[in-house]
This record gives sequence, structure tokens and C-alpha cells, in this order.
Amino acid sequence: MITQKYINSIAYKIVGCAIEVHKQLGPGLLESVYEVCLIQELKDTGLRVESQVRLPIVYKGRTLDKHLRMDIVVEDLIVVELKAVETMIPLCQSHLRLSQKPKGLLINFNCANIVENMTPLVTELFAKLPVE
Repeated sequence: MITQKYINSIAYKIVGCAIEVHKQLGPGLLESVYEVCLIQELKDTGLRVESQVRLPIVYKGRTLDKHLRMDIVVEDLIVVELKAVETMIPLCQSHLRLSQKPKGLLINFNCANIVENMTPLVTELFAKLPVE
């Protein structure tokens, strides 16, 4: 059974992997570099990872010709959006709502401390899950 605790344990592993990537590479690189390194780090920990996941746009019950892309989806539960910018604009919330995933992490690698520049997000789906 999927619980809030289980999802949070996966998020904790993701943050640990992001910290490791940031420790190895530091700030100042392109988002795509951090993405490929984070994907490798996540896979090395045994997590199931998908990258550049297409997210169809459904409007009034119809799937439109356009789509969004989610940077990384871990264990089909957590959306991870990566940035390497000075100022972050939280786009992850719309991806979460459309993908119907319970949790998201918005991580900015262009910083001195990655934990202080990360935004965890949860949806109503997360809130409805059992805690334990």
C-alpha cells in the first residue's frame, strides 16, 4: 500500500541524490547536465526513473495536440523538476495537477545550498493517502 511515509522516504532519497550531484558538480552548469547526472544517481540507488516524460494536455475531456514534459518521474509517484537559474518560478504545481502524482520536488542547482533551494509540493491525492 502506498502511504505518505513511503512517498516521503522516496523523496528523501531523491534529495540525497540531488545533494550528491550538487556536491560533485557545484553550481553554474546547464540544467541538462544536472538532469543526466541526477538520473544516474537515482538509478544507482535502485529507484525506477523516467526522464522527459510527456504529459498530455486534456481540456474539457479532450486530449489536445500539445503536451508538457516532466523532467523526471521517480517510481511513478514523484515529479522532479530541475532548474539551474537565479530566480525560480514554480511550474511544478501544474505538472503535478495534470499528471495526478501525489508529490513533486522543484530543485534549483544554481545555488550554494541545494536543500535551501528546493521546494517540495504535495497534492490533494497525497493528503488523502494514509500516513503510515
